[in-house]
Amino acid sequence: MFEEIIEAETDRDPDLAVIEAGSRTLRTQGGAPGADVPARPEDPEVDKALREVEAELATRWGETKLEPSVSRISALMDVLGDPQRSYPSIHITGTNGKTSTARMIECLLGAFELRTGRYTSPHVQSITERISLDGAPVSAERFIETYQDIKPYIEMVDSAQEYRLSFFEVLTGMAYAAFADAPVDVAVVEVGMGGSWDATNVIDGDVAVVTPIGLDHTDRLGETTGEIAGEKAGVIKQGATVILAQQPVDAAQVLLKKAVEVDATVAREGLEFGVVARQVAVGGQMLTLRGLGGEYPEVYLPLHGAHQAHNAAVALAAVEAFFGVGAQRAEPLDIDTVRKAFAAVSSPGRLEVVRRSPTVVLDAAHNPAGAEAAAEAVREAFDFTRLIGVVGASGDKNVRGLLEAFEPIFAEVVVTQNSSHRAMDADELAAIAVEVFGDERVQVEPRLPDALEAAITLAEEEGEFAGGGVLVTGSVITVGEARLLLGKG
Repeated sequence: MFEEIIEAETDRDPDLAVIEAGSRTLRTQGGAPGADVPARPEDPEVDKALREVEAELATRWGETKLEPSVSRISALMDVLGDPQRSYPSIHITGTNGKTSTARMIECLLGAFELRTGRYTSPHVQSITERISLDGAPVSAERFIETYQDIKPYIEMVDSAQEYRLSFFEVLTGMAYAAFADAPVDVAVVEVGMGGSWDATNVIDGDVAVVTPIGLDHTDRLGETTGEIAGEKAGVIKQGATVILAQQPVDAAQVLLKKAVEVDATVAREGLEFGVVARQVAVGGQMLTLRGLGGEYPEVYLPLHGAHQAHNAAVALAAVEAFFGVGAQRAEPLDIDTVRKAFAAVSSPGRLEVVRRSPTVVLDAAHNPAGAEAAAEAVREAFDFTRLIGVVGASGDKNVRGLLEAFEPIFAEVVVTQNSSHRAMDADELAAIAVEVFGDERVQVEPRLPDALEAAITLAEEEGEFAGGGVLVTGSVITVGEARLLLGKG
């Protein structure tokens, strides 16, 4: 059924088709997703209207086809009256951890009673996830209304430019317009790729956040972390405050040089702020964080892994900087409010448990650095005696590096492919997996439903009360499809 629905969507972007297909099959597979990940609209007319918007968006350049400039998005902002200048913003770039960090920043700002807008990508299941107001994805109705409101201006810009606005550029324009219309007190904006020429970079972020930089999108951003940092440094604007996560030396040098050039203030993880202590707790971890204004003890974070603790430290420093802590004011943020905010954080598809007996965990790691962080977090947070991997990756990623990072924790791996046109062929992926794991530890199931079933069966061989588990990973699309197929809980 899953594949039949997808095949019927031949005139649409495959990524959007699989999201819709999954939404429909989910109704017979499990309960409704949580508020973070909305299902299809129940009203048939609204659902039809949303499909029409998605179909129109799918006719534009996808997110992997780029013409590196901000000329088109700047033209759109100009005819819209520069909505992105009507609110302050926190701009987030980096290679890994951007979405989780953005969600933490959003929670903190909301806890301090600010109205927030959050723009992140890609989405796990529904396109409406990308634009959030007050901590929740915009409704399908609002998403449609926003698109229809700016559609005449989009067409105006299209007709005047060498290339039409891309899928990502239109969504960025929609987000900035929705935030101005709300209106929001602050926007939390994640770059799509890079920084300098990313469509989001028509904002002047009061705070620029750079999460850890690693090797990803090397064909577009550069072959070294220093070169990649050069692109990502484009989000650092005149007089801003820069929050730097721990970085490779060459990347840190580039970022600090840019900060000096634009007279930006810099706060560095491990020096001005950081993680003082962390302890594994039920469902997450207990942290002591050092912020720009002092120490924040006994902060519970319901996410697993050292990397999420570091994301929390970065998020806290970013919000402190936004409020002027460490600059205009010396006292820290209210500790009870900070604790309440972090305790409410969620990050779908990031070491997310979606099933028990056996435990099935989803993680959207799609490059070696992300895989290494996820593998270490699994070792720390879960007592698996036998862990089966389900891996479906994109063909443009360092798949060998990703598999090598997971090799020590996977007893066996089931290789598969998601329904995106970017997916690596399962047999091609299997050939690499055999080199990494050995033939006896690799199973090939091209259909994701079959791969999930095979992995769960292998994990169940441990017995009902043993420690078998499944980790689904390799791509946000793979995780999104698996989440829909399995349901939540």
